[in-house]
Amino acid sequence: MLNNYLVLGIDLGTSGVRIAIVNANKKILFTSSKTYSKGLEIPEDWINSLKTLIQAIPKGLKEKLVSCSVDGTSGTLLACNRDGEPFGKALPYFLSFSEYKYEIEKLFTKECAGSSISGSVGRALRLIALYGNEIILRHQADWISGWLINNWEYGEEGNNIRMGWDISNSSWPENFQNLKWLKCLPKIIPSGQRMGNLCSKKANELNLPKNLQVIAGTTDSNAGVLATFPNKNDGITILGSTIVIKKFVDKPFEGKGISNHKLLGNWICGGASNTGAAILLDFFNLEYIEELSKQINPNKSSGLNLLPLSSRGERFPIDDPNLKPKLEPRPVSDSLYLHALFEGLAKIEARGWQKLNELGADLPRQIITIGGGSKNITWKKIREREIGIPIKICNRPPAAGVASIALQGLL
Repeated sequence: MLNNYLVLGIDLGTSGVRIAIVNANKKILFTSSKTYSKGLEIPEDWINSLKTLIQAIPKGLKEKLVSCSVDGTSGTLLACNRDGEPFGKALPYFLSFSEYKYEIEKLFTKECAGSSISGSVGRALRLIALYGNEIILRHQADWISGWLINNWEYGEEGNNIRMGWDISNSSWPENFQNLKWLKCLPKIIPSGQRMGNLCSKKANELNLPKNLQVIAGTTDSNAGVLATFPNKNDGITILGSTIVIKKFVDKPFEGKGISNHKLLGNWICGGASNTGAAILLDFFNLEYIEELSKQINPNKSSGLNLLPLSSRGERFPIDDPNLKPKLEPRPVSDSLYLHALFEGLAKIEARGWQKLNELGADLPRQIITIGGGSKNITWKKIREREIGIPIKICNRPPAAGVASIALQGLL
C-alpha cells in the first residue's frame, strides 16, 4: 500500500536548509537547498528558507506526500513561549559559556555530551538568565517540528542528548529533578515516533496534504549517517561546517564530548569537532580551493603543524573550551597553506577515531564520508594518509537520511 506514497526529509544545517523527497525504496525523487540569508541564529530564517523550498516542490510530488521528518544542528537552542514565539536569537551549537562550568558539573554524576561545557546546558542557562524560567527551550529540529504541527510540547531524544537526556535510561539526570527550569524542557519522544499531523494552517500555506504526518526525526549528523546505508564495520565522517564522526557500537560509551544515539534500533557513538570545512572559507572561496587543491601533492607532508580551529575552544576529540587555534605561520604559497589546513583537519579526524577506539569501539574497516568537504579528492587522499583507513565518498544528502525515518515511522 505504501509503494505509491512519498515522504519528505527536512535537513536544517549550519549554513542552510535542504529537503529531499524519497519513495518507499528510499530512492531520491527530488532535492533542493537554500542558504540562510541572515544566519543560523535567526529562527525566522529557518522558516523562510523552508517555506521557499516546500513551495517549489512540483505539485505531482506534493500530493503523494504522507509523512515528513526534520533533522537539525545538534545543540542549537532557542528560547520561546508556549506558542512557539521566539525570544530573540537562537544560540548556535558552537557557542559555549564557561562561566556556567561549576553549575553544569553539579548537575551530572557521569561524563556525557550534556556534561561538557560545549553541551546545551550552558546555552540553556544563558537563555534563562536573559528571559527568565517561564520560557520553553527547544533545539532547532524540535522547534521546526513544533512549527509544522503547531505544538511545541515535544523534543526528540537524539536532539536532547546535549541537554543531558540519557537514552539508556530514558530520563533526565537525577539532579535535574531539583531544577527550577525543569518545566522549560520538552517532553521527550523517540526518533521515529509520530508527533502529530501537519496543522491545517501550514497545510494551506504550503499546499501540503492536510493528513501529512510529522514523525520525530534526529540530528543533522545522524541523518547524514542514515543517508550512507552503512554496515556495522563502517565509520562515517560528515565533513560539513564541522567534522563529525560516527560508528555503530554494541553499547553506549561514556566521555565528555561523546554522544550516544539510538538510530533505528542500533547504538551509534561519536563526537563532533568545532571545526571543519567552514574554516577553509575563512581564507579562500570555493573556486580558489578547487584550483589550489590541484597544486597539492597529497602524498607529501606540508611540513607545517596547524590546529585549524575557527575560534578558541574545542569539544571533540579534546574537550577544552580554552584550546587556542594555531593558524600560523602562514606561508607565502596559498596552496601550501591550504595543504597544511587540510592536514590539520585530517589530524583532528584521526584523533577522533583514536578516541573512539580507546573507549572500546573497533576501528572502522572503511570510512564513508558525506558533506560538502567530501567532494575534495585532495583532502580525501590527505585524510587516508593521516588516518590510515580507506575512505569512500557518498553523495546522498542528510535530508534523504531523515526522510528514511519518516518512512520507517509509517511502518
